Order: sequence, then C-alpha cells, then structure tokens
Amino acid sequence: MYGGYDVYQTCPSGTQPYTIRAGDTYYSLAIRFNTTVAAIMAANPGVDPNRLMIGQRICIPVTPMPGECPAGTQPYIIQAGDTFFSLAARFNTTVDAIMAANPGVDPNRLMIGQRICIPRPGLPPCPGGQYYTIRSGDTLFALANRFNVTVAAIIAANPGIDPNFLRVGQIICIPAPSQGRCPSGSSEYVIRAGDTFFNIAARFNISLQALLDANPGVNPNTLQIGQIICIPHS
Repeated sequence: MYGGYDVYQTCPSGTQPYTIRAGDTYYSLAIRFNTTVAAIMAANPGVDPNRLMIGQRICIPVTPMPGECPAGTQPYIIQAGDTFFSLAARFNTTVDAIMAANPGVDPNRLMIGQRICIPRPGLPPCPGGQYYTIRSGDTLFALANRFNVTVAAIIAANPGIDPNFLRVGQIICIPAPSQGRCPSGSSEYVIRAGDTFFNIAARFNISLQALLDANPGVNPNTLQIGQIICIPHS
C-alpha cells in the first residue's frame, strides 16, 4: 500500500503499469508517455506525486497508437533535432496547430521516441494538375521550367503561397501545362550555357525589344540553363 492505494491492483482500462525509477516525476513521465500530469494523477488516486519511491508501481495512461490521433491529424514519432517549429515547416502546418493537437505536451521538452499528433495540411485544389512536395533547393522558377508551366500559373494554383519562402515538405499544386507555351508567331527556345537575350536576338535576327516583348515576366539578367523562352518569328 502507498498512501492508501493498492499499487498491486490491476491498472484500470486505458492505462498500463509502470514501476518508478530513480529521478522519475509525474511531469517527466507525462512527457515520456505523451500524456498529462492530470491524467496520471487521475489514474492513481491516493498516490502523492511528491513522494514517489523507487520500485513503486503506478498506472500510466496509454499513449494513443497510430490511427488514434484526432480526426484531421496523423501520428508522428519525435526524432533527434525535432522541434514544433521544424515540424510545422516540414508538414506545412503551424506551431499553434500542432500545440492544439497535443494538449499537455511541452514543446520545449520533446523526447526522442515520444508520439505526437501532426495536423494534416489542407491541400489546395488541383484540378487537372498534380501535387508536388517541395524538396531542398526547389524554387518556383525551377519548378515552372521543370513542369513546363509559368511561375504565375503556379502562384495562381496555390493562393497564399510565399514564392520566396518555400518549405521542404510543403505540398503545392503544379497546374497542367498549357498547350503550347509560346503564342502564335513565336516558337520555344531552351536556354543554353552562355546565352543572353542580346546574343539570342542576334542569332535569330530579331530585335532585343521584340525578344523582351515576347517574354513578359522573364528577367534577362537571371536566365537559367534549361529555361524555356519564346522566340518571335522575324
């Protein structure tokens, strides 16, 4: 008996037995088992949390298993280096949303192996297009060239996106490429090493202004190999 509580009785449904070790406190146990101090106290009536003894048996509320996270969230196991901030960036959500999905979890005391629930981000509608997960080094400009669309089209398909702050793991919509990127009276050209608007205009016997007019929104000072531009017919 500890404080009038039979520690050797069967733990109630929804809890599991645990034997107190050196250094254990209700707070550290709540963090380790992804529960709350209040929940541990409720599962152990009569036990004084300030007088825990090594070898004492208490009952720990069972951590939600995969699939038992609240609707709209998914389970995640904390790994070395994880913070709520880094997880929010990786899973395209917010720190506040993660905290709301994990009441009682101290974001400053995450432990490797601890299970939390991550809100699933709302994906932008993507009719006719495809979802894409941002990787290290991605830019909207590079993606536009890779998928044969325009930066403006990607921004339009992802309202609220910050093109200057893409996050690894962020899911965006890549719209379907339009049939023929270049307007009538022009043809596509893929930028090669050493290309400039000046030498391209000279090569195709057109004026520099005509080339600029055929490529609104293209910065001639930041051309990239593989970028597609339009060459007006002379």
